[in-house]
This record gives sequence, C-alpha cells and structure tokens, in this order.
Amino acid sequence: MQLDGSCHCGAVHFSVDADAPYPFNLCYCSICRKTAGTGGFAINLGAKADTLKIEGEEHINTYRAHMEDGSISSAERRFCRECGTALWLWSPEWPELVHPHAGAIDTPLPVPPEHTHMMLGSKPDWVLFRPADGDRCFQEYPDESLAQWHERVAGS
Repeated sequence: MQLDGSCHCGAVHFSVDADAPYPFNLCYCSICRKTAGTGGFAINLGAKADTLKIEGEEHINTYRAHMEDGSISSAERRFCRECGTALWLWSPEWPELVHPHAGAIDTPLPVPPEHTHMMLGSKPDWVLFRPADGDRCFQEYPDESLAQWHERVAGS
C-alpha cells in the first residue's frame, strides 16, 4: 500500500510503500510520546526504506534520542524543522525499513483488528488506559515483531 504523508505546515511531503500499514502498535515510551507530542502514545508503521520519496527534504531535521544509560540512540527520528511534525524513524539496525508516524500519514489507514500496547511501564499516570478486548499489553517490548503481527492478524 502506498502511504502519502506530510507535515502540518506543508513544507514536507513524502510517500512510501508499506507492507505493514495497520496503526496497531501503540508505544507509550517517553521518547515516542515527547518527540511526537502525543497524548500518551505514538503509532509507527512499517514501510520499505528504498521506496521513500521526499519533497521538501531541506526542511527536515534529525533527532537521535538520549537514552537512560547516557548513550545516544542510533535510530534517526526525522521531523519538520519548520512546524515540528514527527515524520518517521529510521534505524541502521534495520536499514531496509522506515517507520512513518501514523499521525503524519494523509492516506486513509486500515483499522486494525487489535492493538498492541507497548512500553506501558513508561506510561504517565495522566494517560487513561482502556485496552479493548483482545488487545495485547506489554510493560516493555512485545513478543512479536511488526512483520509477525501482520502475518498473524492481518494476513499480509
């Protein structure tokens, strides 16, 4: 599925092909919450890095998160430097993938049949947590990858 995305101010537009377009994986970690400016979680999709096309690349900056142990993450979080919109994450550990933020996607996304709530150990108290029946919940990382979830649930 081709995903088209943009930032809030319109300086950046992008497209990417995704085999994993369901916005199912809700991350409550402080990095995702704070860099994406979300109300409790961020949703990253899975897409093919070699299909990423960008208009307005000169308006994009990169942030590498500072980890609790004092190290700096190798993952690159791309955002619009004009309006601050979180656009996608790319990691050298999985160079074939790019993870667009669902909030930056303009293409209508399919509704997932279930959600995975991850990094609940980082969820702030003010975030209301009401998982639906059948949702999977993890204090840290889930026990299956993005691709495994799609194979099991979405059949892709």
